[in-house]
Order: sequence, then structure tokens, then C-alpha cells
Amino acid sequence: MELPAALGWRRAQTGPVVFTNGVFDLLHAGHVALLESAHALGGCLVVGLNSDASVRRLGKGAGRPIVPEAGRARVLAALEAVDAVVVFNDDTPQGLIETLSPDLLVKGGDYTRADIVGADWVEAHGGHVAIIPLLPGYSTTALVEQLRVSS
Repeated sequence: MELPAALGWRRAQTGPVVFTNGVFDLLHAGHVALLESAHALGGCLVVGLNSDASVRRLGKGAGRPIVPEAGRARVLAALEAVDAVVVFNDDTPQGLIETLSPDLLVKGGDYTRADIVGADWVEAHGGHVAIIPLLPGYSTTALVEQLRVSS
């Protein structure tokens, strides 16, 4: 979804809107568990997806993202737990969070409350922040490294 469409979608929601964000390169069971848990916390889930350019600026490693943003967005949008996907090109999702004004901001257990971009803004506007424990043993970075070693 482009941002104007996402804003219209957001305004049409009657229940709580949950927001999470990430790269979601090489989607794995850990990602799916996080997205399902996030969706269960509200009425609908919108995912902010880092653009290819923003992933490269994050320094995820050479050759990342492996899957281009259109493919990553398509796979996320196909998941039952995901109601909307918005690609963002900024270094952080702060502007997207402020525009969509979610009721709940969710990140995985590899984050602390202090590290969650947008948390202060969401709470200042009556929302909440939740940290969901990660599914042990799943990491895209570890998976990429394993693939490189085995090839």
C-alpha cells in the first residue's frame, strides 16, 4: 500500500490498530510467530516494511536484502495475520508511525522499550507498546550466514 492509501485504510478501522515494522527478508517461522502474536493484540495489523534502500543503510550485510521490497511486501500481505503493508524509505519508521497513529506498537524481544522507535510518540497519544518474546532459534542473519557457509 502506498502511504495515502494506508492513511485512508487506517481512518476506516474501527478497532485497535497494531503496528510493527522490520526488514522481513527471508521470512521464517520466527517472523510468522511475531506477526501472529502482534495481530492477536488488536483488531488489525499494519506492517511497516523497510525499503531496499533503507535496508542497505541499516548495514544488514553485503547483498541484503536478499528479497527485493516488492517480493517481501507480497509475501507479508499474503499472511492471514497481516492486514496491511506499507513500504517506508526512511531510516526509521517514526514518520510512518506518526502518520498512521497506531493504538499499539509491537516489536520483538530483541528490543528494549528504550530502543523502540516511535514508542514515546505512541504512548503520548494514548497508545501502548508491547514487546513479544522471540521464537528461539530463528534469525535471518544467522540463516544467511548458514547459507553462505554451506555454499
